[in-house]
Formats: sequence, C-alpha cells, structure tokens
Amino acid sequence: MAAKKAPKKGKIPGDVYEAELFRLQTELVKLQEWVRTTGARVVIVFEGRDAAGKGGTIKRITEYLSARVARIAALPAPSDRERGQWYFQRYIAHLPAMGEIVLFDRSWYNRAGVEKVMGFCTPAEHALFLRQTPIFEQMLIEDGVILRKYWFSVSEDEQLRRFKSRLDDPVRRWKLSPMDLESVYRWEDYSRAKDQMMVHTDTPLSPWYIVESDIKKHARLNMISHLLSTIDYFDVDHPKVKLPRRPVRSGDYQRPPRELATYVDDHVATLTGDRE
Repeated sequence: MAAKKAPKKGKIPGDVYEAELFRLQTELVKLQEWVRTTGARVVIVFEGRDAAGKGGTIKRITEYLSARVARIAALPAPSDRERGQWYFQRYIAHLPAMGEIVLFDRSWYNRAGVEKVMGFCTPAEHALFLRQTPIFEQMLIEDGVILRKYWFSVSEDEQLRRFKSRLDDPVRRWKLSPMDLESVYRWEDYSRAKDQMMVHTDTPLSPWYIVESDIKKHARLNMISHLLSTIDYFDVDHPKVKLPRRPVRSGDYQRPPRELATYVDDHVATLTGDRE
C-alpha cells in the first residue's frame, strides 16, 4: 500500500497575514530602539537562490525602521581595485557601528555561490574562502556583533514560475538578468555549491537558518518571527512627548503671492476630472 502524501499547507489568509506582519513590524521597531539605546550591532545575512524572496522580506523588515539605524548593504560587482583587496575587506566597510543594524542583501557568501558556479573565482580562492569564513564570523561574534544568517530555499518549479512572471511585469522586469536565467540551467551546480558551503560554514557558533520560501508570505512571517526570537531585546522607555498649544499669531506675516512660486502640475486633476 502506497504511503499517503502529507497534506499541502494552505496559504495564510490575507487579513491574517497583514495583521501578523504589522505585529512583527511593531516588534522590529522595538528591536530598533533597543539597538539604538544599548549600542548593539546587528548583522543579518540574506542568501538563497535568485527569486527566492530575499528582497521582499528585507523590504518588510525595513518598512517602518529608521534609515539611520537599519541599513541595507547590497553591493554591486567588485571594482578592479576591490578585486585586489582581501576578499572580506569591502564587506567589512559596511559592518554596523554601535546602535546600527545592517541587512546584507547577498553578502560575502557570493564567493560560495555565483562566483564558484560561474567561475568568477579560482578553486584556490574558493577553498580559501571556505577556510576563512568561519574564522571571520567568529571574530565578528567575539567582538560583540549579533550575526544571523538566513538561507531562503525555493523549489526549482517555483523559481521558474517567478522568473516567467517577471517577464511580463513592467515594474519587476529589471530583476530578471542574464545571470538569473543562467541559474536555471545550472540548478544542480548551485545545489552542490550550496551544500559545500553549508558543510564548512554552518557552525554551532554561526549557524545557517533555512527559510522555506515557496510561499512568500509564509517565508516573511517565519523569518521575521525567528529573528526576533533569537535576540534578547526589551522595550526601551521613551520620554513622553506633549504637543504644545498652537501659539497666538501676531498677524504681521503676509505670505508671498502664489504667482511668485513654481508649483508642480496637478496631475491628479487629470485623473479625477477636476482640472479647470
């Protein structure tokens, strides 16, 4: 008798998702204030295959956070000068100072993935990376940095479906690059590279956390909830702010005539039919 398949998980209802996302975002604001007040340094690494949902999750995390506290590091391809540096050097420049959170939208792990698969680094450089990375991350953690690493795992079919949806989407078409399409043909190569990376860098001190991301909304909630559960933050007291009463105007001020200023056109009026 054939074994029964596990039942498919249903997608979370939209209203439940929005309510829980907002609750988690409220907690992220509390985390931000704790980081700012205590001087903590937080690094969150987002890795995974193309179209795995990293960017959408980062967007939800930072939606209500201050850009002065939470920064996104999404580095472009290295320059000629950077190629001549120690590999980790350009990433070190983006690490947080006291009271900051840095979210790496791809990170030093580029060398374990795309650089390895596409031949952008030598086998010797790749092997050196695998040896040095646990030491590099141990140094960060021993210096007090809170480091979290998340791997967004998407199935082959779902990745292809997302690629196809981008082709017909004028606001997301830019996300589809020749490198993305190459990943379709090199699925197994990327799988082997990821497995090798995990063997060397999934350590007790700096573990990888896998996020199942075939359902984007589930991935976002699961990842954010997990992140918050791993940091022992607390509510920070804020001074109460009281709005003052509106002061009595002297009546001496006269606003310059509108004709002297240049205003933007009322584009909305063309949509609502209110243009005179």
